[in-house]
Amino acid sequence: MAHHTSVMDYSRGTSSSSGRYGHRKSSLALTPEEEPLDSCPRLVSDLKFPNLLPPNPVIKILIAFCKNDPVFEALGNASHRLNLEPTFVKSAEAAIEAFQSPNAGGHHIVIVDARYPRTIEAEALGRSIRNSKGSQHTTMVAVVKKSVFEKDDTAVISLLDVGYNRCIIESPHVSICSSELRQIQHSLVRPQNVISTQQALYTALHRSREAVIITDDTLRAQYANRASERVLNMKMDEIVGRSLNDLVTADISNILSHTSRYKDYDGYLTTRRKSQESSQIHVRAVPVSCIGRNPTHLVLILESSSSALVSSNAIGEALQTLPQGKEVPRGSLHSIRRGSFDVRSIASDGLRRTSLAKLSSLPLEAPITKVLSLLAQVQENCSQDESKLLDRVMEFLKREGLYSPQMKEIRTEDPVATDLIGALLTQGPTNILSSRRSSNDSIIRGGGRPSTGSIVFTKTKESSLLSDLLQTALDWDFEIFKLEDLTEKRPLVCLGLELFRRFDVYNTFNCDEMTFKLWLIEMEKYYHSENTYHNSTHAADVMQATAVYLQQLSNRELKIMDRMDEATALIAAATHDIDHPGRSSAFLCNSDNMLALLYNDICVLESHHAATTFRLTLADDKINIFKHLDRDMYKLARSIIVDMILATEMTRHFEHLAKFVSVFGTDVESKDPLPPDNDDNQILVRRMLIKCADVSNPTRPLKFCVEWARRIAEEYFMQTDEEKRKNLPIVMPMFDRTTCSISKSQIGFIEYIIHDMMDAWNSFIEMPEIIRYMEFNYSQWKLFEEQGINTLSDIKRKQISLTEETASSISLEEKF
Repeated sequence: MAHHTSVMDYSRGTSSSSGRYGHRKSSLALTPEEEPLDSCPRLVSDLKFPNLLPPNPVIKILIAFCKNDPVFEALGNASHRLNLEPTFVKSAEAAIEAFQSPNAGGHHIVIVDARYPRTIEAEALGRSIRNSKGSQHTTMVAVVKKSVFEKDDTAVISLLDVGYNRCIIESPHVSICSSELRQIQHSLVRPQNVISTQQALYTALHRSREAVIITDDTLRAQYANRASERVLNMKMDEIVGRSLNDLVTADISNILSHTSRYKDYDGYLTTRRKSQESSQIHVRAVPVSCIGRNPTHLVLILESSSSALVSSNAIGEALQTLPQGKEVPRGSLHSIRRGSFDVRSIASDGLRRTSLAKLSSLPLEAPITKVLSLLAQVQENCSQDESKLLDRVMEFLKREGLYSPQMKEIRTEDPVATDLIGALLTQGPTNILSSRRSSNDSIIRGGGRPSTGSIVFTKTKESSLLSDLLQTALDWDFEIFKLEDLTEKRPLVCLGLELFRRFDVYNTFNCDEMTFKLWLIEMEKYYHSENTYHNSTHAADVMQATAVYLQQLSNRELKIMDRMDEATALIAAATHDIDHPGRSSAFLCNSDNMLALLYNDICVLESHHAATTFRLTLADDKINIFKHLDRDMYKLARSIIVDMILATEMTRHFEHLAKFVSVFGTDVESKDPLPPDNDDNQILVRRMLIKCADVSNPTRPLKFCVEWARRIAEEYFMQTDEEKRKNLPIVMPMFDRTTCSISKSQIGFIEYIIHDMMDAWNSFIEMPEIIRYMEFNYSQWKLFEEQGINTLSDIKRKQISLTEETASSISLEEKF
């Protein structure tokens, strides 16, 4: 049989099983006679814990073949011979649908015909199935041609890398196929059933009231249940992967000395809680041997000592004594919610003063800013007890809704800046003011229909260039306009799939790649390609900036954004301006558009963008990326996406910025991470992230900055032209194509909007390139203004010049 079949296995951590399948005896001896004689010491786990018996169901097999050839017939007959339950499909789409079927899906084995990639793209199908919910214990097999093994193993390795467990050579003989399926059944499917059964144990552990941590033999945490968060006051991802040495202050050598001799350890340890307080806990350590005779893991059962527990009565008494101000040290006010600490608990007095000083210098004058400044002045000249009380007062003042700012007076000699900044901070019907470039600038234009059709890329030179370009998807100087050209003005699908893959969004949502692809295609249809600025290229650009920020946050190990936060941030960025027609919210209100009536002239377009995102997604199960989330996770994802889209409304720009600066400051000296369980602060970070991504153009390399400025100016000019034709109030009179200075508008935009926001954001994520580009671009706009480069035609010529300079520079680099 060896000359007919060649096999390559892909290890996925399966474990072998012993004894007859489905009828295994428990390792717990029932009588002394059943206890085996063994000179070696018995393991603690062998003596105390029985095995969890795995299920023994009828094995379901899904066979995806594009044609009914002899190989297909042989596999079908072999399946029936082995009493398997087969399902036959002829396309990748049908295979995904069959596997995800609630009633008939969940196959134990999936066999895919990988011989004809033009008909069934085996790698893409493998990724889609692996990203489907419930596929982690499915055995995937690819049928390949004999020449694949004989000539090159690259194709086989590629299949294994995307999730296939095994590759087998095509064979038209039933006996050979039967032998292959029987081997797969015994060596892969049965061990996977054993492993899948352990999920019941993990569920029991996760819901247990006892805190349980499982470590390896070096006491590095491999698993932590929900109760351990309460005992250690840490998130699970802060516990897992860390050594016990990092979690406790006591010597842990006693634990290792006991457990290495197969003995339980019982004692007390002092933990390092995240709040910097110490806590005495009772620890019971049980050694477990998974492979061989020596302990490979330790099960730690943690219990807080009675002195560390706070009863509800004690909490009530603490709340009653809140005003007294002498029980909590200055700068360490406890957050009542979940017993966590607010950011102020780790911020220094100097940082607070820096934040307040920055607030005072911003171009806004909110009442709350005045109050905080006055309280800070009073605090400098009062007693220690009074200062503590004022700390508490200031904490309560830092609540959502207290930061509605009013603009200070803008220089009257700069009418373009006055026009622009005023427009940013005003919504609703008006004959003077409107909004600029965020998703507040969208409207449904009467009679407009989004374009239809999908993108199909053939294997050409362009596809190779596209692949090379996507390798740089997380570079800040990513060539977004090159992507626009390569994809024929439909860049969102290609870039979106790449970013979703890099941030593991498919697994986070338990959804296959094909569903996400169809979703991106549908979302991109509703971006109007005729818009010069607010089109799918802008959406892709904002999504790319969001991804770079997320990567930077991850690199800094702040642990602020978990996988769901990252996934929802990318989704919000992709759809934050969906159905945007290139007209501002004020235009919408002034023209009595239906959307303005629907949303009562309040947050009209952001509400429309968010509603459109979910209306389209939920209307078709084929593109419903949320369909595998449970109800609670869906509600969480929806709330994050909606909140982030609404945060792009520029009328609340200074409110969001003032709140962010008051909490995090702009000159962060302390490197302590943000408490990950502080939901309010996570909301602030998410809002600031998408806001900075939405208006990141002035912080990009100059050639991108100039091109985006040209595009937004053209869109504003078109709005002014239409307002004149329809005799509507002119929202931004200075944005007249015959008189406007584009350079001056960009100077004002950077001075009044971008500079302070990016300064605060850079201090938080430590990304100095955005400040370098911003300052350089600002100086160049100043130079352009001096040189008289102001009109749209001037900017177009300048952009061509910059593009030629860049191409020349690249050519010289390649030459030398």
